[in-house]
Amino acid sequence: MKNIYSFIIYCIICLIALNYRISYPENKSEQAFKVTTWDALGYYVYLPGIFIYHDYTQFAWLPAIDSTYAVSGGTIYQVNKIENGNYVTKYLGGIAILEMPFFLIGHIIAINSHYAADGFSPPYQYSISFGILIYFLLGLFILRNILLRYYSDLTTSITLLLIALATNAIQYAAIDSAQSHIPIFFLYALVIYSTIKWHQKPTIFFASLTGFIIGLATISRPTEAIMFLIPLLWNTQTKEQAREKWALLKNNRLHLWCIILFGIIGILPQLIYWKIASGHFIYDVGSKWTFLNPFFRVLFGFEKGWFIYTPVTIFFIMGLFFVKKYPFKKSVIYFCILNIWIIISWFDWRYGGSYSTRALVQSYPVFALALGAFIDYVSSKKWRYIFYLTGIYLIYVNLFQIWQYNHAILHYNGMNRLYYSKVYLNPNPAPLVISLLENPEWLDDESEFKQEVIFKMDTALNLNFNNDSMVIIADLNPGIHNPEPDVSTKWLKIESSVKIINGESARLYSELIQEDSIKRNSINLFNPRMKSAAVNDYAFYVNIPEYYKQSRIKLFLTSTNRFECIVEKTKITLYQNGADEFK
Repeated sequence: MKNIYSFIIYCIICLIALNYRISYPENKSEQAFKVTTWDALGYYVYLPGIFIYHDYTQFAWLPAIDSTYAVSGGTIYQVNKIENGNYVTKYLGGIAILEMPFFLIGHIIAINSHYAADGFSPPYQYSISFGILIYFLLGLFILRNILLRYYSDLTTSITLLLIALATNAIQYAAIDSAQSHIPIFFLYALVIYSTIKWHQKPTIFFASLTGFIIGLATISRPTEAIMFLIPLLWNTQTKEQAREKWALLKNNRLHLWCIILFGIIGILPQLIYWKIASGHFIYDVGSKWTFLNPFFRVLFGFEKGWFIYTPVTIFFIMGLFFVKKYPFKKSVIYFCILNIWIIISWFDWRYGGSYSTRALVQSYPVFALALGAFIDYVSSKKWRYIFYLTGIYLIYVNLFQIWQYNHAILHYNGMNRLYYSKVYLNPNPAPLVISLLENPEWLDDESEFKQEVIFKMDTALNLNFNNDSMVIIADLNPGIHNPEPDVSTKWLKIESSVKIINGESARLYSELIQEDSIKRNSINLFNPRMKSAAVNDYAFYVNIPEYYKQSRIKLFLTSTNRFECIVEKTKITLYQNGADEFK
């Protein structure tokens, strides 16, 4: 069978993606399975609003739905009230159009079963989640066809593997699957395919399809309008071929008008909705951009940097230097550079809760062309096996990190360099490591210090908090005594075991008080690893400034809401060094 390796790889990816969808931890949790939450809800509300509630300008049904299913994230930020009294969703409707076939499947199942036909019960959630997975697999299938036109079966196989399994694409295809990224991923693969087909043999069909895809992508995420660069610059890699391209377009002027017409048709549903809801064909959804001051930490930052958490993407960029001989040279180079610049220029550079930089996932089919060029180059080198082993390692790291992300080890929005270094390939980080999400102080080697337990409480302490209350657990005055002249007090380690019974927020604070100076450290008891109705262990270090020679130490719990817990035990350990006998 021709191109058997890439076909086998494609099948393996399908099975892995399906396994991720089926085995995702939320499927087995006590809470109802749901994917149409947070931002995904904003894209989705068009469908139940139009087909079930016949209300897409007031969304009067949404508060009750949110009360039942808790899909908004706490506040219904997905829709805004405007001057005419209507509510308008701040998310565009292209994704809802792409989700519509699967929404209707879920609706048919719901009305013919015991589930509520309300747009949010399990049939809808499963239909949408598996529908998005279908878009991903269709996109990969089209991408395989595209890659095989320019690269060998081996290069295509490796490219598909790295795109699907060494990046965050699998997270948004099989787990956080109701976001916008994967349906647009499919559109990018499809527009590349239609572009190729039109250049092979210009037809009105592929011209119209190209225009419609661009229009639909634009009302999915407005920034995807730069997709037009792909057909525009295709086959312009040399001056001679560029002249031939423009001559071809000149001879097919009708096709150009078809692209424009069907592009407008693709955009038209959004314009109609805005006209009905706001009274204007154009509605400002409120996005802000800082193009002259982009946030490069989107790429390099330890919060969720693209190159940090999915380092295989470095090969995407390297591939841009090896596309010179291909007809997509200018399409890929200009698109990728402009696309990255747009993504790193959005004011909310963290892009909400995410694993790596999710806003680039949809454009991976374009980056795949550059990646393929780099792999094709490497495959002829003696050191290619080092690259292959590196690719395998990056797949392993990525899948492991996706496991960490979905088990609340990699934080969705609060990562930092020190914490990442301690949880790298760590399946069970200790409480001290978890504290680094908020408390940046770390003692590398306790064995180099003399240890002295200065406070210990083994008796359980039952605590009930009202709003904005505080309970002192320990108050040592002085907690630190003047040491010998050759001894320097350095660190405290705070350890506590707490069983949370009721509540939503609480913090464990320490205070070092030296005359008028106060040093505070704290951690959140409701960290991502916290387990309800179970005893959770907490710990954090406190670095003691050198001039704190005789200080008061306070340890206390605070809560801004009602909170009930049992403090099982608490210990404060003092670490000192400086004298020979302490080393």
